[in-house]
Amino acid sequence: MDLHPANALKPTNMSSEPGVVRISGPACLKIYEHLCPGRPLPEPRYATLRTLFHPRGVAEVLDTAALVLFFPAPHTATGEDILELHVHGGNAVVKGVLSAIPLAADARDSTTEVLSIRYAEPGEFTRRAFYNNRLDLTQVEALGDVLSAETEQQRRLAVKGSSNALAQQYESWRQQLVCARGELEALIDFSEDQHFDESPSRLIESTTAKIVELKAKLQASIDNASRGELLRNGIDIALVGAPNAGKSSLLNCIVGREAAIVSNEAGTTRDVINVGIDIEGFYCNFGDLAGLRNTLLNQEVPVGSIEREGMRRARERALAANVVIAVLAVDPSGNVDDSSLSSININPEVAATLRLCDIEKQAVVYVINKIDLLVSNEHIQTLQAQLESKISDGTLPPSPLPITPISCITNQQPLRFSGGVQELLKSLSNLFRDLTATGDADPVAWESSLGATERQKLLLEQCLIHLQRFLAQANQNIVKQESESESVDIVLAAESLRSAANALARITGTGEAANVEEVLGVVFEKSSHPFTDPTITRADRCSRFCVGK
Repeated sequence: MDLHPANALKPTNMSSEPGVVRISGPACLKIYEHLCPGRPLPEPRYATLRTLFHPRGVAEVLDTAALVLFFPAPHTATGEDILELHVHGGNAVVKGVLSAIPLAADARDSTTEVLSIRYAEPGEFTRRAFYNNRLDLTQVEALGDVLSAETEQQRRLAVKGSSNALAQQYESWRQQLVCARGELEALIDFSEDQHFDESPSRLIESTTAKIVELKAKLQASIDNASRGELLRNGIDIALVGAPNAGKSSLLNCIVGREAAIVSNEAGTTRDVINVGIDIEGFYCNFGDLAGLRNTLLNQEVPVGSIEREGMRRARERALAANVVIAVLAVDPSGNVDDSSLSSININPEVAATLRLCDIEKQAVVYVINKIDLLVSNEHIQTLQAQLESKISDGTLPPSPLPITPISCITNQQPLRFSGGVQELLKSLSNLFRDLTATGDADPVAWESSLGATERQKLLLEQCLIHLQRFLAQANQNIVKQESESESVDIVLAAESLRSAANALARITGTGEAANVEEVLGVVFEKSSHPFTDPTITRADRCSRFCVGK
């Protein structure tokens, strides 16, 4: 693909910082000759001190001490010649250099397309790297994640995706599908006049077994991609509870500032308040929701239209969250001097909302707030037992974490109590690790799949659908292979494999699933990518059938 030379400026925040001008394209040498007339080209990949002159005349100096680096193609970031100019970061110096670069092409050469010089468009250097096969689409997407990473876990995820491990994995699966398709097409085209060491039904059965194995790997990769989304986009956490249960106070304790208004008046929060925070490297988006209460019973304070809308949004947000923290407060109407009279305020609306949560996809965490109203740990244990009984009898959904007692009067519990806000954050971080852990028996081998983006996940799901369609079609041909209708089913099965391979090819941007030569290579046993175990020799592969005698 023919591209114009382009230049871009690395942004600087202060004039004392150097400005880095990066130029990519075939005109790099001509630009250097005009900016540094009479000086030899620097040794590739070595910084050299040069004086930069204006192309219109050596009398006008742009920068007296610029560092110049030259990177010859094709082993560069873009796959093209790259010239870097590290100049003093003053605005006047930078503007002078940038305005001089387009003039480096003389009048005769500036009319030709190849030497026209312009500013780079946003993301153009990365796009050129993709066009020149320096990066695949998975690495391009990971580069965007690296630039946008805000937490340690996001950085680690982006670094995993920036290698070509994902692309190699997808390409390996694609090659397996190409080989499987080639075997089926050989069966379709040559089953009547060629000798097969295996019967057609056995050949289809063997191919089906391999597809089943590949299908399991695809499903594991899709599951890991979903876990990776939690790291990339953040873990969505909803604070659910009755009015005045202390949700806003808990949010303020967690983020360390007054993010939400706190008042003794119930129902202060009417809308969703979102606050992002880094918890041990995990980006978490906390949502402080409106308190939930019964809207049908007669109450001292009637439920208005605004509060109704706030509760509707609260339920909607809770059911969409990854983690739901149920904030249950100690009932202040009880006698705190007698633990037998202590109770937890479990609002029916709160319990109903928690029961609607999908425990397969959402984690419910229980917090007992306002334990500063209690006298001893014995009282706390009584309340924990009461709550556990509600969980056991199905009134409330189960939780992967133990019940945590807290007090939001200060950022930590009174010394006489164990646990507290810090203990809650520690438990949450352990939960986050479980939510984002790879589900395979060999987590090291599957770590890269955590870096799969939403686009890659969707294409993997498409591939999985085509494999499922293939298995349904192939199973109809395992027993008998004699009628014409069964032959048509094999054709459809091969087409399903082609569609599946094409979905994998679109992930890395390599185009169609397989060209004719790849498929014919399998048909004539010339492909170097066996569908079976890679330790099987060429002779073993050729023993299945021989075409072309």
